[in-house]
Amino acid sequence: MRVLQTADRIAAQLAFLIETDKLKSIIRANVLADGSRFENTAEHSWHVCLWALVFADQSNGANIARVIQMLLLHDIMEIDAGDHPVHLPHDHDDITAKEAAAAMRIFGLLPADQNIAYRQLWEEFETGKTTDARYAKMIDKAVPMFLELSNPVQTQNEHDILRGILETGRFADLHDDWPELYQHASNLLNKRRLAPMEPTASRLRFVMEADQLKSVLRGTTLCDGSRRENSGEHSWHIMLWAMTLVEHAAVPARLDSVLLMLLLHDIVEIDAGDNPIHGDFDVTVVEAQEQAAATRLFGMLPDFQETEFRAIWQTFEAAATPDAIFAKAVDRAQPLICNLQSGGGSWRDYKVTRTQIDTRVGVKVKRGAPALWAALAPQIDAWFGANT
Repeated sequence: MRVLQTADRIAAQLAFLIETDKLKSIIRANVLADGSRFENTAEHSWHVCLWALVFADQSNGANIARVIQMLLLHDIMEIDAGDHPVHLPHDHDDITAKEAAAAMRIFGLLPADQNIAYRQLWEEFETGKTTDARYAKMIDKAVPMFLELSNPVQTQNEHDILRGILETGRFADLHDDWPELYQHASNLLNKRRLAPMEPTASRLRFVMEADQLKSVLRGTTLCDGSRRENSGEHSWHIMLWAMTLVEHAAVPARLDSVLLMLLLHDIVEIDAGDNPIHGDFDVTVVEAQEQAAATRLFGMLPDFQETEFRAIWQTFEAAATPDAIFAKAVDRAQPLICNLQSGGGSWRDYKVTRTQIDTRVGVKVKRGAPALWAALAPQIDAWFGANT
């Protein structure tokens, strides 16, 4: 009976995680920092988590671990309700009703206890009354503003919209809540060459540089096969995977630690690129490239954060602790679902064999989350049985 209960629970959790893949196709009104395209809501959700960690000393005592979990969930309702640009008029009651219905449907895919827990966390964010929720909302207001201020091809109309958001819109709240950041946004908008004081300046350089992770393409496609996944949205999704599946870790894992590893684990791909596990590459060369990337990227931060963040990344890479072993398992498992859902995806592209799945992926998933592997293996067997 226990095995059946576990299998049913994982099936419900995977149904939720597959559904949330759709957040990668919800397009927002703001662009990436380089102006190359509009941002999607999944990669936005990853970026606000990063900002929340980097600027934790601005949180007024918020629990950063809870804030990150809140931000992982905060925009999932957009799968059904869509994004609503702040500079356009909206029917607030209609949006509220649509989001409540979306929460009921999407969180309702989960086992009952997680449905309740996730919905409560989302509602706390929406209400915005707790210290954690206020900090999460502060970050959620700041990030799109700075992406738009960095846009090198900004039009006059976009500039005017930003001015309205800054002076009287949702960003105006930061005048009192985060005055240093508000003043820097005003300086950028008005083309005043005044940099913020340290450590804010270094932190801003890092989080804005990190925006490039949204343009690093992976070998894996989205679940619907419509395009290749990028490393920013992938990082958000596997954080959500870890949060949802942590109870299945082979050895009890600390979720707070796991989420920080997954938040930072692919940052080095900004310089080193993605190297698909089924691709052809020199491991020694890649490791050297990633170490150099870690030195440059984490080196943008104040010294104490550089040391802390690099240690988190290295712990993930070493995969020697229970937390890192589970994090690695999740990182290997998520692409399996993408490939199963998309009709083979990168397995077809790289001519992957069932044996390679076991040796390159299965070993690590089984080591960190054996019950998850037990749930996925029959589906993998069925696909290879039908397609080879």
